[in-house]
Amino acid sequence: MNDTNLSHQTSTENAVAEALMQSLSEVTITTMLAQNFHWNVTGMAFGPLHSLFQEIYEDHFEAQDNMAERMKAIGCYVDGRLSTMLERSKVEECDSQLSDTNMIKAMLAAQETIAATLAGASDVAASHGDKLTEDMLIGRGQTHEKFAWMLRAHLR
Repeated sequence: MNDTNLSHQTSTENAVAEALMQSLSEVTITTMLAQNFHWNVTGMAFGPLHSLFQEIYEDHFEAQDNMAERMKAIGCYVDGRLSTMLERSKVEECDSQLSDTNMIKAMLAAQETIAATLAGASDVAASHGDKLTEDMLIGRGQTHEKFAWMLRAHLR
């Protein structure tokens, strides 16, 4: 199999690869968003938010690698260009000169988006009998839901 072109893959490999690539794109963009917020957060909650944003981007960086390696393990090409990730992602970049509250809201929206994408991607993997990818994506979704809960707690 030629692993540089999705058109040469079976429909199962292609569907799972597409779901993984969508997930990877959103996690990648959110990684950079978290790092940008980590560098630029100010205000009374600087300490806890600086730490939380760092926890998020460190977690997400490892997740990116795991997803990309899973794509390679199932014989797929990983397009690691940032332009591709930005184009595919439902999470968008935003200004880093936001208030701490607006940073939290933006990161919360990103975490909820990723969790929903991962839930859908796990369904794709399940429908194609790829239990290992399904399990990985479910675990990731739970992590993003936890980050969403932690961020939501800052807004109440």
